[in-house]
Amino acid sequence: MDREGLGIKHFLKDKNILITGATGFLAKVLVEKILRTQPDVGHLFLLINAKSSQSASERLRKEVQCSRLFQVLQDKHGDEYEDFIQAKLTAVAGNVAKEDVGIDKDVAQALASEIDVIVNSAATTNFIERYDTALDINTKGPFHLLEFAKRCHRLKLFLHVSTAYVNGKRVGRALEKPFRMDESIARESLGNESAPPLSVAQEIESVCKLSLLAPAHDKDEVAQQTAFMKELGLKRAALHGWQDTYVFTKAMGEMLVCENRQDVPVVIVRPTVVEGTFNQPFSGWMEGIRMMDPILLTYGKGQTSSFYVDPNGVLDVVPADMVVNTILASMAKHAGKKGCLNVYQVGSSVVNPLTFDKLAKYTYEHFRSQPFVDQKGNPVMIPKMTFITNKYTLFLYNYLQFNLPISRLFPWFQREDTQRRLKYLSYASQRVNQLIDTYAAYTFYKGRFDISNLERLYKELSAEERDEFGFAVWSIDWDKYIKDVHLPGLRKYTLDGNTAFRL
Repeated sequence: MDREGLGIKHFLKDKNILITGATGFLAKVLVEKILRTQPDVGHLFLLINAKSSQSASERLRKEVQCSRLFQVLQDKHGDEYEDFIQAKLTAVAGNVAKEDVGIDKDVAQALASEIDVIVNSAATTNFIERYDTALDINTKGPFHLLEFAKRCHRLKLFLHVSTAYVNGKRVGRALEKPFRMDESIARESLGNESAPPLSVAQEIESVCKLSLLAPAHDKDEVAQQTAFMKELGLKRAALHGWQDTYVFTKAMGEMLVCENRQDVPVVIVRPTVVEGTFNQPFSGWMEGIRMMDPILLTYGKGQTSSFYVDPNGVLDVVPADMVVNTILASMAKHAGKKGCLNVYQVGSSVVNPLTFDKLAKYTYEHFRSQPFVDQKGNPVMIPKMTFITNKYTLFLYNYLQFNLPISRLFPWFQREDTQRRLKYLSYASQRVNQLIDTYAAYTFYKGRFDISNLERLYKELSAEERDEFGFAVWSIDWDKYIKDVHLPGLRKYTLDGNTAFRL
């Protein structure tokens, strides 16, 4: 290994980088990391979905610059923080769903002569998003950005952030390999030769025609169209071997990038479930409720003590800062290598699996020692999680737990406070059922993500880079991460420090 490693800081110096999805969770961690570790970076242009440059700048200020994530940078620069940010960040109004990514013509021309690296982090991560919306952002969006990249004379790398779950319903070890155009997982891994072939072009064209044929004119029509488009996305995903609209449209986005890249150097980074930061700029930072968090919070609040899950199954989790470090390391490794195509999966399921029974154990121990409180200020003492692997058993369990009409059997259940509690339990039952429907494809997921490319990349880091840009997912102590990092971070940053989260 070269003592200098990959030279990540040297690579970032004086580079101009265009980042999409810049107000999103992961992109913010990326922006902060670049500015903190290499203040001599050239300039970061942040593509923000906005109607004007003024509104884009306002979103940059409110959603990025003022984020608590940037506190370390603020402390470092003190009174000069605002000047530093203005010198390094520029908001660009645009939309990846549009051709030329919605950038003003003159601005696009200026950017094309300045950009060295493009990072596409824009996505809709809703599992059951409208199919037309998901196609616009997750499938057509990367293609639009790639076409813009081809006009950037100085471009050294196009880096696309995807998800490891583009592997769909593949079972066993899923390798870090790019998709072929129109590759169907239903025909490949499910051995279903009778499954219809996938055509990305036809998927896009057919949905476009549907939208033109049946435009919505009022709220009722919009609601009906939304329901139809959501159902259509799930059906098309299942037909071709993916578990939901999100991962299906992300996979098709990868296909378009790989098929149309020409000699543009391309890196695809596929993280698994991205959660709170491991240690940089500080541990536990996160924004919003991530994939596994609704389940953990519902359990911690006493809304359920059971879940539909394989206790020996694996939830593939990776901290956000390790994903960002992978992005930066792969930039330094592959930039300028004309025509290259490299895939890095960032996950833990093969090298350091977190099983659901361990996740439940660590969560139980955290909430028993630091419980939420109810409306009367009493601690919510949760029982150990019950794992249910049969839907019929789960239905009966939830019915007995939430919906049994015991008020008919005991008159004192007619009391107002008891009725209020029953109403709450009915809501809790509906919430749990929604979580089950949403996550069943992941709580019984049989795929495991190979990270051989990631391990080789790590070996090229110098000792100093491993300290500052490390991504050793195989070394994470899940007990400490869940109990001492993730759950405290979730409560501090997402629940605004309200550790007494009221029921």
